[in-house]
Parts: sequence; structure tokens; C-alpha cells
Amino acid sequence: MQEPHDPFSPLDTFARRHIGPSPEEIEQMLALLGFPSLDALVDDAIPAEIRLREPLKLPRPRGEHELLAELKAIMSKNKVYRSYIGMGYHDCIMPPVIQRNILENPGWYTAYTPYQAEISQGRLEALLNFQTMVMDLTGMEIANASLLDEATAAAEAMTMCHGLQHGEGRNVFFVSEDCHPQTIDVVKTRATSQGIRIVVGDHRKFQFDASVFGCLLQYPATDGAILDYGPFIQQAHERKALVVVAADILSLTLLKPPGEFGADVVVGNTQRFGVPLGYGGPHAAYFATRDAFKRHMPGRLVGVSKDAQDRPALRMALQTREQHIRREKATSNICTAQVLLAVMASMYAVYHGPKGLRNIARRVHSFTSALAAGLRRHGLKLRTEIFFDTLRVNCDGKAIVAAAAREQINLRLYPDNSVGVSLDETTTERDVQDLLRLFGSQADTSDTDVSSSIPALLHRGSGFLKASVFNSYHTEHEMLRYIKRLEARDLSLTTSMIPLGSCTMKLNATSEMMPLTWPEVCRIHPFVPIEQAEGYQTLFRQLEAWLAEITGFAAVSLQPNAGSQGEYAGLLVIREYHQRRGEPHRNICLIPVSAHGTNPASAVMAGMKVVAVACDSDGNIDIDDLRAKAETHARELAALMVTYPSTHGVFEENIKEVCDIIHRHGGQVHMDGANMNALVGLCRPGDMGADVCHLNLHKTFCIPHGGGGPGMGPIGVAKYLASFLPGHSVVTVARASRPLISSVGSSGQDVSLTLAVSAAPWGSASILTISWMYIALMGAEGLTQATKVAILNANYIARQLEPYFPVLYKGHGNLVAHECILDLRDWKNRAGIDVEDVAKRLMDYGFHAPTMSWPVPGTLMVEPTESESKAELDRFCDAMVSIHAEMKAIESGQMDRVNNPLRNAPHTAHALISGKWDRPYTRDQAAFPASWTREHKFWPAVGRVDNVYGDRHLVCSCLPLETYA
Repeated sequence: MQEPHDPFSPLDTFARRHIGPSPEEIEQMLALLGFPSLDALVDDAIPAEIRLREPLKLPRPRGEHELLAELKAIMSKNKVYRSYIGMGYHDCIMPPVIQRNILENPGWYTAYTPYQAEISQGRLEALLNFQTMVMDLTGMEIANASLLDEATAAAEAMTMCHGLQHGEGRNVFFVSEDCHPQTIDVVKTRATSQGIRIVVGDHRKFQFDASVFGCLLQYPATDGAILDYGPFIQQAHERKALVVVAADILSLTLLKPPGEFGADVVVGNTQRFGVPLGYGGPHAAYFATRDAFKRHMPGRLVGVSKDAQDRPALRMALQTREQHIRREKATSNICTAQVLLAVMASMYAVYHGPKGLRNIARRVHSFTSALAAGLRRHGLKLRTEIFFDTLRVNCDGKAIVAAAAREQINLRLYPDNSVGVSLDETTTERDVQDLLRLFGSQADTSDTDVSSSIPALLHRGSGFLKASVFNSYHTEHEMLRYIKRLEARDLSLTTSMIPLGSCTMKLNATSEMMPLTWPEVCRIHPFVPIEQAEGYQTLFRQLEAWLAEITGFAAVSLQPNAGSQGEYAGLLVIREYHQRRGEPHRNICLIPVSAHGTNPASAVMAGMKVVAVACDSDGNIDIDDLRAKAETHARELAALMVTYPSTHGVFEENIKEVCDIIHRHGGQVHMDGANMNALVGLCRPGDMGADVCHLNLHKTFCIPHGGGGPGMGPIGVAKYLASFLPGHSVVTVARASRPLISSVGSSGQDVSLTLAVSAAPWGSASILTISWMYIALMGAEGLTQATKVAILNANYIARQLEPYFPVLYKGHGNLVAHECILDLRDWKNRAGIDVEDVAKRLMDYGFHAPTMSWPVPGTLMVEPTESESKAELDRFCDAMVSIHAEMKAIESGQMDRVNNPLRNAPHTAHALISGKWDRPYTRDQAAFPASWTREHKFWPAVGRVDNVYGDRHLVCSCLPLETYA
């Protein structure tokens, strides 16, 4: 990007800050590759027939200061009322020490998923705390490291229960009508494609029979009632049905935990543990179950193992359950979590401890009791006599809600004209007085009885959060030090590049992140009246229009709150399209063997059968095999899932032919947009022939990975699919590119047209501000330049390293796309070194390993992105060349084949300074293999982790260290 010549142009333009190499460095890199210009490189790399012929139609780029002011003006149109709507979402107080040092700290939000455990011990400890917190509060035996939201967690629980009853012919899942409506909707969506029949009704009247495999209950109920589910659960278990309970996490500090009254699975949301509302997200859901079900549990699981020096070490456990390994046999397609939010929620519990959490809960309950007493005194009848924080009041609901809105207060209006009021951690005595006045009651609460309404039978008698971590850091100073201690044990983008192929770890700019904690962004309840969220609606319309332009599609849905959910939602759109055209028999999904691991799992979740398509020796889709299978399954063909550029890092030249073959046989093309960073501004999925494409905003569009989440996975669709995009039963969904779409609960429209895939109408809405900022800062020219430089950087690394490690696949012009695959497979025989040894040795050089052994076992897939400078690329290449020299030394016998720096990597400070050094190489070679490691050394917190030991001795909660040993 050239500097502006106009003296009146803003000086804080962003593209030059985002794109790593300078114009001079770009020329140097191009010279190495033998190209006179970036355009010449791109012309050689990308097939001409899919190239865009004109620039993207996007607004001009603005300077950072100007754009922040513009977004502030837009979001100031949101009205930050006091919301007592409830329904699983509550305002809360985010401790400033957590806000400043975690949510706003790139040391936490730019880390990658903790697959490389040795440099992820901080996050892993925070997630272990999260799991312990959930297990303790729910009374269950095991919990995962978070899911996407409460509604999808409930759907995952249903799917797991169904799988556990597989082969018994049971297909009915009962859902209590007392569950939150958005949860019921998402569960219904999941059931439609799984052959599961949902029965919604009153649990007091429901009768189990042999067809029922499970049921879902809400605790407390959506209207606030605390119900004794004991007899119902006993009846369910007598008929061998499994019981899922969706429970409010804060209430469990006072209420008998579901694990103590027979629940088999407990799910919920940890949002009210210090995580902002954010108009729906992101928030960390939780999932807890019995130990016997751990291998069927969706999501990630953190466990305790040991390292090479027999010291305690954490890792992700039981990874053989993951969809990347099990593919179409996976029990879930969830490939991420809400790590950043789970960390925040766990730190909230660490900061407050069990006494603090109980005091918060008691205060909320006392205010609710005071409100209830005042309403009764006024003669109003409560529908919820036993409650925690929520009341349902018989009254003239419409009049009360309208009066409340005039006082900038939001209440919940039920269809029968009763009113719901849910209090929270932020509630004050004045708030209660204001609420009483709304209902016409006297405002004096000084003599109000606030004794608990919870009967002894439902009181919690058991302790929780007894581990020392929850009882040690209650002063801010100690909390700050604990957070920083964990942060120092993790490698993030603040340390070095994270060159992960297919994961696009790029700059998450500060100006893009700043709006997240503005009150008008983070304190909006997802179910406020739409006119109170005018700022959000403006942002949605603009972002949808920009993404539609970038992808070449007619309509976009922002609802899917992860890439896996985007895949699933896109396939549901295709499924509904076929069904509406009278072709419900179309259920075959063709998937190349090189596809992302989530693709087969997503297809199965969408009710499709997977048929694999071969790849040729160059890593491209085997056209003959594709054509043969499309013809064989022509009557049943529903879709092809294809990644472009390919997972092998190549622009396949026949992508249009691939799409044409599928269309000729009646199918639709779902393009996986994980590699969109190689396309933006140069070509568009819609122009190639794709019908649907999901986008990972946490990759191409700069939402940070957060250590494994949050993410967003919106989908773009062709015009004829627009009416099948996700809707919502609580809030009417409007889109820039199509008319209002309503769903069951608002207009009575058939739910099959508006399937909900997330709890909130626009998914994790607050983090959409990040992608909005990125696109608006860059503009069409900046985005296009970024793509070109991403391709340049990948080819630069490929050319630099090819003399040492063969580049496995190349495309037109002997070039790669935005990533390259380095082949290390023959080193196992040559030197006894495998790809994991290289990955661990890179830690000693201060780098996170590239993507390891995927899509090809024994390889490293490298994606540098456009935001890495030439200096950083050179440093990575130097590290790889140095490691290659070490491998050659092992091969030649200069280094021992077993006792060498690669096999012993990574080298910790503890290993270097404790005891006698008995290795046939020096401490200096071990710890300081490159010059830059002497200037700044990132020390792996633990030695190489023993994965097998961790799975054989599974411990997934906080215990004293001597227990681990």
C-alpha cells in the first residue's frame, strides 16, 4: 500500500499497519520468486477463469481514529436499558482485573487452541479450573472445557443421549415446556435432521414409554419456578431414559445440584459469571455428565498428565474423540470451544471463591424476595412462589411492559399477558423500588421479609470449590499475579508468529478490539425490543452487505457462532431446499478425502450420508472419481462439500467443473470458507459456482482465536436459498439482503423455513464489531492487497524451505496458495525423527509449530498470513533450517539417534538448571539454539507431555499436586 500523497488524508490508515512486509521487502521477496510484481505472482497462482474482473464494491477505508468515532456513533443508537428479561441471559459485573488483564489482553486473546500443551499450560490450567467449577456446582463427575451456548449444549446432550441408546429403536426426546424457548428451538432443529421426534409438554403429565430415550428439564424453569424433579427423574430412569438438566450456574450455589437428584447430563451458560451480555455472545456454555459417558461427550476435555521429568503437566485429553480423527463417526462436529470466555468465567470463580459466589447469589435472591413481598402486598398474584431470581406476575402485562419501557426498563412479556422479572448481580435497592412502582406498589422495602423461598428439600447442602485455587486469590493484587503467572506459561501472537496452516493466525488489531467493552456494545440483552438495538441492526446490515459482496452471494446469516455451526447451518439450508422441492430423498454428501475433519461430521449431523471422493497424486479432487460418484448417486445427491483453495494449499484449476458436475446431478455445492484468506478481493465463491459458503470470521476477518474460541461462522447463500436461512422464535430476524424472516413464536411460520442453529438471533453479536472494523479499516484495496501478500508470504516460505523440506503439493505456476505443506515423512527412517519432534523443537526456538500431520500424516502445514513481517518469516525459516541441520547431524551419526535435542525437546528451565546435565549436547545447544533466543527467551512451562499416561490415568479437575504425582 502506498502512502497517501494528499496532505489532508488521514495519517492513521490501517492497511500499512496490518500488512507485515514493507513495499521494499515485498520487492525483495518477489525477486526471490522471480516475479516483477504482486499482480504477476497472483496471475500465475490463481486460475484466470475464477478471477474477479473489477474491484470489490466496499466503502472507502477510514483511519483508525475516524472509524472508531464512526462506530461509536452507530452503536450509540443502542439503548442501554436495565434489562430484567432473563431467559438465560443476565447483566453482571465483570471484575476490572479480569477485564483489563484477560478480555483486553492480547496475551490471552491471541493464543491458539492448546494442541501444543507444553506452551499452553496457562490456558489449560484456567480451563481445568473451569471444568472443576462446573463439576462442583452441578454435582457431576466430569465436565468439558466449554461449548458454544446453552441451547447448542442442550442439543449436543440430546445427540449424546441418543447415541448412548443406539440400536434400541428409541427416537423420542421429551422437552419440558418450562425450558427457555430458544433452547427448545435449537433442540428441534438438531432433531429434524437426526430422525428424532421432539415432544414438548408438561413434565408433570408426561408418561414415558419404550420409545423415549431422553428428556430435557430447566432448573430453575424459564419462568423462575424451582421444581422438584425427583419423581420425574425416577420415572425416566425406570424406563431407561436419560435425563438432561439445563441449570442456571449461579443458582447452584444455593440450590441442590442436579447431580444429586439424578441428572445424567447437566448443561447451561456461564455468562453471568462476569461475562458481558454482548447482545447474545460470546459466552461459554458448560456440559457435565457421568464419568461413564466421557468418551461420548462432545467438546474438548482438559486432563492432567506428566512430562518427561515426571512433573505434573496438563493437556487436552481423549483427543481420539475429536471429529478430525473420527470424521463421519464423530459424535459431534464441534471443533472449538469458548475458551476466552471460559477462562473469564473460571477466573470470576477464582476471584470470588465459594463464599463470594454464595454471597452474590444470596443478594440476588434477597432482592427477588423483597420484590415478591412488595408485589404480594399490593395484591398481585405470583405464578412462581418458589424461586431464585425470577418472578412471573399475573397482571396487565402489555401495560406494565410499556410503562417499563418508558422508564428504560425491559421486562419479559408472556403470551398470556403475564410478566417476567429476572434480577441479577447488578440489581440495587433502587432498582427494586423502581420495579415496585411500575406495578403500582409502594416503594418502601425497608421492612420487607427477604427470607428465602427455597424449601429445605431443594437447598444445597454440599460444599463446592474446595480446591485451593478457588480459595487463594481474593485480593486484586494476588489475582493479578495469578493471571500474569498463567499468561507467562502460554505462547501467543505477542511472542512470535503462529504459522498454523488452515488456521490463519493473523493480527488482531487493538482498534478492532476496543469496541468490545463499550457499554452500548456489551450491555445489551439479546431479546430486547429491536428498536433498542438500532446500532447493532445497522452494523448487521452493513456487515452482511459487505460479506455478500466479498463472497458473491445474495444473502448472509450471521447466526452461526462457530465455523462448525456454519458448516452445519449451510448443510441444513441445502437439506431444506431439497425438501421444499419435493426431493427429501436427496441425502448423499460427497466429501473429498482431503476435506476438513469437521466436514464429514457436519454432514452426518445434518442428516446426510457421507461418500468420500478421492484425490489425485497432486492433491486435487479426482475429477473422474467425482464424476463417477455423482452419477452413481445422482438420485440421492444432496451436496458436495469442498474447500477452496484446497486443504493441500493449492488453487485447483477445475473448481468450476467440479461445481458443474454436482449441479448437473441435482446437488448443491457447500464451500468451506476456512481458506478465504487466499480469496478476498481476488475471487469469490459465489462466482465459482458454490451455492453456500461458511466464513470463519475468527480466521480471515480478524476475530481472535482466544485460545480456542470465540469464533463466528456466518454463511452466505445464493438467491434461491435465502428463504432457508436461520431464523429465531424470540426475535424477528431482518437482513440487508432479504425481507424480514420470522419463525415460530412470532408469526407462526413453519419452523422448517427458519431453523435456529444458535441460542441468540445473531450469534455472538458483540464480536462482529471486530470484523466490521477490519473490513472498514482496510477497504477493498487493502483487503485485496492483504490477500496478495498472504499468497506471497506462503510462497516465500515454501521457496526458502524447499531445499530442506520438500513442498508436497503445488498448483499452477509451481506455486502454492496461502499455505504450504512441508514433507518430513522420510526422516523417521533417516534419523528416527518424526514430525512431533520437530514441532517440540520449534518451541526451543520460540515458535509454535505449524499444523502437524494434517491433512497428510508426517507433514507440517505452514500458513504465515499477510500480517507477518519479512523479518519474522526469515526468523521462522532460519529456525527450520537450523533444525534441519540438527536432523542431518543425527542422520550422519554426529548426534545420538535417541538422546538428541529433537527427541528431548522442548527444554525447560527446570531441566537445564536442576541436577546433573548428562546429555551428549550442551545446555547452550538445548536452550539457546538461535541468536534471538538470547535476546528474548520463551520458556516452555513443562517438558514433553506424556499423552498416553494422561489418557490412562484420566484426571480432569483440580486436585492437590501430590494427587497428580
